[in-house]
Amino acid sequence: MFKEALQTIVENTDGSLGALIMGADGLSVEKFFTDEGSAANLDVAAAEFTSLVRSAMRSGKDLDLGELREIVVSMGGATFLMRLFSRDYFVALAMRPDGNLGRARYELRKAELKLATEFAL
Repeated sequence: MFKEALQTIVENTDGSLGALIMGADGLSVEKFFTDEGSAANLDVAAAEFTSLVRSAMRSGKDLDLGELREIVVSMGGATFLMRLFSRDYFVALAMRPDGNLGRARYELRKAELKLATEFAL
């Protein structure tokens, strides 16, 4: 179920390299990569971004701004969009810098709604 959801996100988003469902502990639950994404160490990058997600979650709570929903990290070689499914799990989608960010946000939101019962705590 999870792999199919990730595959749908990647296939429906132009410029996607891969997607991972990550735990807040930095371990991936499931992943799906294109051939180009497999060679790019995306799982290592997603694990490194886990600390960024946790820090942003704490900041939102400390500043009374509400719960974190998503983060975009744009670098020269890739753009990462991370959307939280719960306080313990998020999806990280990696794209080429010219990838379709709007479509990526849409596809992640659709996946979140589809998988909501799986991540309900």
